[in-house]
Amino acid sequence: MSEQQYLSIALTTFPIMITVLIGILINDARLSDLRSGMDQRFDQIDRRFDEVKELWRSELHRVEEILDARLKHLEDR
Repeated sequence: MSEQQYLSIALTTFPIMITVLIGILINDARLSDLRSGMDQRFDQIDRRFDEVKELWRSELHRVEEILDARLKHLEDR
């Protein structure tokens, strides 16, 4: 192949490669935004699970105190 053919191939493939590179960079930026949104949602879900866990602990502690009081009352009889 002559130098002229190499140059014509390079000139025809260069715009395509630039277009593909730009597309890859745009998609990467969009995926980064998506990941950050997902991280925020998972953080919210984690906080909600922690809240529910604390609620269950407090309720179970209250039930345990009631049962202890009732058992003590029965033992005193």
